Amino acid sequence: MSKSLLFIPDISGFTKFVQTTEVEHSQHVISELLEVLIDANTQELELAEIEGDALFFYKEDEIPSQERLLAQIETMFTAFHSHLKLLEKNRICPCNACASAPKLQLKVVAHCGELQYIAVKGNRKPFGQQVIETHRLLKNSIDSDNYVLISKKLAKEIGLPIYYYSKVFRFKEGKDSYDDKEVEYIYALIDKEKLSLNEFSQAKKVSFNRSPDLILDKQFPIPAAELLELITNYKYRHQWVNGVDAFEFNENEVTRLGTEHVCVINGKHLNFVTITKKVDPGVLVYGEMTTNPPGVDALYQFYSLTPLSQTSCNLKSEVYWEARSLFKKLIIFLFVRRIFKKNTQQALDGLYRFVADKR
Repeated sequence: MSKSLLFIPDISGFTKFVQTTEVEHSQHVISELLEVLIDANTQELELAEIEGDALFFYKEDEIPSQERLLAQIETMFTAFHSHLKLLEKNRICPCNACASAPKLQLKVVAHCGELQYIAVKGNRKPFGQQVIETHRLLKNSIDSDNYVLISKKLAKEIGLPIYYYSKVFRFKEGKDSYDDKEVEYIYALIDKEKLSLNEFSQAKKVSFNRSPDLILDKQFPIPAAELLELITNYKYRHQWVNGVDAFEFNENEVTRLGTEHVCVINGKHLNFVTITKKVDPGVLVYGEMTTNPPGVDALYQFYSLTPLSQTSCNLKSEVYWEARSLFKKLIIFLFVRRIFKKNTQQALDGLYRFVADKR
């Protein structure tokens, strides 16, 4: 039988992260990171299982070369830490899950051996001693949560020197005992500062040199952070915004700067993107803009939440619109402003009723 590769990327700090932070957002963050790791699979590895905070990959009857394996490992660490950087830079949510997400780390364990398989309801999965050994290698004595571990068996198979080093990797020897059996491996701590992190588009902070075209405000009997969640979590939008056929968005993503969603109104799709603007310290802000609203060339709406106490806040809604032609400016003067004011007031009233019903 030919040897196969077994490969497990495992998110470090997951258990503590979920236990000590807001559950829904922590689940979304972990889900995003697992998807990032799956998308970073450049060696056509087979995904056997998603194991909560880890992915169990294998490559049947084939082991990538030393160069390809190290490139795969580096790609996954780069994708992982690049996404954490994006979460950190584009965050608008003040919750503990979103604030502490950048502290998550990654460990990768790679092993090889002859595989057996088991079929469960038509799903064929690796099974046997080599699978057990690979998972046991995750429980090791390495004093770090951000590393790659390669069993000596695999290192020998691909000709990887024990003390191999490069810009990203600097391997050392290690060993641990499992069920009175000693397993040797080499490992390298990963310094994210030495990774060439991927570029991402950081959403701009919008500023205007004029007053808003429309301002409405209302006090709410709810903490500012909780109200922000009801506004930014699009799954709640249909509860307080009327006249929209559907809201289309990524349900597994925490809203951040640059996040997109679509409002479908009378069959017309309005594409929105999350933006922000400068506010006073202590004020929470969420903004969204669209360049295809009816009657104007662009529409910007901001929700600024000012805490009044631990259980109440003031919500200020500010709307800016842009119109380049004289015709559109006339339409705004005659019709659009009145319609926007009516719709915005109805939305605030609907949000207030939604908050009252939830409490």
